[in-house]
Amino acid sequence: MAANKKLLVLPGDGIGPEVMGEVSRVVEWFGDRRALKFETEEGLVGGAAIDAQGTPLADATMAKAMDADAVLLGAVGGPKWDNLPFEQKPERGLLRLRKDMALFANLRPAICFDALVEASSLKAEIVAGLDIMILRELTGGVYFGTPRGIETLADGTRRGINTQVYTTPEIHRVARVGFELARKRSNKLCSVEKANVMESGVLWREEVQKLHDAEYGDVELTHMYADNCAMQLVRAPKQFDVIVTDNLFGDMLSDQAAMLTGSLGMLPSASLGDPDETGRRKALYEPVHGTAPDIAGQGQANPIACVLSFAMMLRYSLDLGGEADLVETAVRNVLASGKRTADIAAPGEAALSTAEMGAAVLAELETLGA
Repeated sequence: MAANKKLLVLPGDGIGPEVMGEVSRVVEWFGDRRALKFETEEGLVGGAAIDAQGTPLADATMAKAMDADAVLLGAVGGPKWDNLPFEQKPERGLLRLRKDMALFANLRPAICFDALVEASSLKAEIVAGLDIMILRELTGGVYFGTPRGIETLADGTRRGINTQVYTTPEIHRVARVGFELARKRSNKLCSVEKANVMESGVLWREEVQKLHDAEYGDVELTHMYADNCAMQLVRAPKQFDVIVTDNLFGDMLSDQAAMLTGSLGMLPSASLGDPDETGRRKALYEPVHGTAPDIAGQGQANPIACVLSFAMMLRYSLDLGGEADLVETAVRNVLASGKRTADIAAPGEAALSTAEMGAAVLAELETLGA
């Protein structure tokens, strides 16, 4: 690489600093063994930022995020801050990052590692070899549409209002990411909505089809209603490769797909923005798991989801697919060797600490990179 890449690290709250510590060791390994150097800076977000700076995300930290080649985040939130007003809660820091960086495409892989097949609640033959990608539109739809709010009616009762709204450009930009992802995988894209009962769903289906016909005729495109997709994910999930859907349905379907793997706390995610004139995208990478305040500070957390988020960063922000493969293979091999943290260990099985699991991944990287 011609120049060091700027990486902003935001450990956050709860187990965030613990798992991020192990990722930092992987970052250092690439600098030492692969001459892949990062200009790394650490900042505060969430509850940690509230305690130190009085806000979930300081303007100076936001500016650093805008200037970085990628942002790597641990987790935000916890019971300590539950009673704060909505606009001051730790999660507002994460939401501001997504909004100000215009991160509209949320990538959530659902991979069932061979060593963890038995951890799934579904039969092994249903999930063995599962490798699908849920692509969720992240900045539009019912979560952001207006009008919204709660109003009191003339008779004293109340009404809650949320508006589902999408435009052609919003649909095209996330669908384009979906088609490009499909081209790099098995060349299949399933677009999911509720065109049978929602006008926004009709528009979504029509616009995805138009984009396909104009630019991506080589990709196999199918359409599916969201309720049927939910059923198919537990009936025959391996029929899917890439699924693209809106904000609301993506929120639900990505969690459902993640749980097929039997290890929600093992999975990474990426949130991407539009490419600039150089092709660079603003990007945020974070594990799917939360802050796990019940085990925070005890060295029990599983760092693998955060490590795999770093692998996604290598792949999607730096176009270093070989290095990303190296990290993912190291994780697979460690799991195949029987090493487990407490969250994925069988009853009575010995569990590694956070640092021990990190060390196991590093040792496997050494073996693979020799």
